[in-house]
Amino acid sequence: MKTTNASKTFDAVNMMRDIRSKISQETANMSFQELQQYIKQRLEASGLHPTPVIGS
Repeated sequence: MKTTNASKTFDAVNMMRDIRSKISQETANMSFQELQQYIKQRLEASGLHPTPVIGS
C-alpha cells in the first residue's frame, strides 16, 4: 500500500498550537479568579455553553 503525500491546505495541528500559545500568553499571570472570569467572558462572547442549554 502506497502512501501519497498530498499538500495540506489547512494544518489543524499548527492552528491548535497557535491558539494554545495565544491563550497561554494572555493568561500567564492571571489568578484563578481572573482565569475563571476570562473563560466565562470567552464562552459568552463565542455563544458556546460549557453545558447544553435545554429549551434554547
